Formats: sequence, C-alpha cells, structure tokens
Amino acid sequence: MNWTLEVVVVPVSDIDRAKAFYADQLGFNVDHDTVVDEDVRIVQLTPPGSGCSIVIGKGAVPDMLPGSLKGLQLVVPDLHKARAQLVERGVDVSEIQVLGRNPRPVPDPLDNVGFVFFSDPDGNSWGVQQISSRA
Repeated sequence: MNWTLEVVVVPVSDIDRAKAFYADQLGFNVDHDTVVDEDVRIVQLTPPGSGCSIVIGKGAVPDMLPGSLKGLQLVVPDLHKARAQLVERGVDVSEIQVLGRNPRPVPDPLDNVGFVFFSDPDGNSWGVQQISSRA
C-alpha cells in the first residue's frame, strides 16, 4: 500500500500576503482559493512538479500560530538555478550551504548535501535541497 503526503497546512497571519509570496515569489501554482463565508477561506498551492500541496487559510484549517512551522523542505535538481530564481523573485534566501559530505559518488557534489534556506513573511522556515539523481 502506498502512503502519500498530499497536503501540509502552513499557518499564516495574512492570507493574501502569503498567497502572493507563495504564488508570485516562489512560483507555486494556485490550485484553488475557496471562500465559504467571511470566516472560512482555504487556499491550496502546489510547487511546480510536486505531488504535495500547501494549504493556507482560516476557519477550516488547524489553528496554529503563524510562523510556527519550521523545517519544510523542497527538493530541486539544480540548486544554483533554484537560488538564482528565488533571488530574482525577491526572496531573502541564504547562500548555498553544504551540510555534510556524500558517502558515495554522486553526479554532482551538491547532491543530497547542498541547501539554501528562506522564510515566508510570517517566519515559517523552508529549506531547498539539491538532488539531481536518486539511487
């Protein structure tokens, strides 16, 4: 049986500001922005190529403190290109960091150990890891 992670709720204080950050600056696709009434709104966004989406909203999502989600991680095949894209879109992103070393030969020295980090406007933190091929 396959178990897939499909949605992660990201707690934010301002839905429109967060939607703009994730859609315009990170390039996530807006799957839907559903307003049920003035107390319930759900916005689902998906990173390009991902099988897992994020949900931001109010009313029908778990009540968590904005900015309290730490360690979310995206994976890209080329960290240099990904970082350049984030910088071009105005995201305050770290320099490339190498965390550890590869125990076996890999096509690119950044594979598995190359990361950049950023936070959304509320302080939810993200990492971006390079994996250009899988074992």
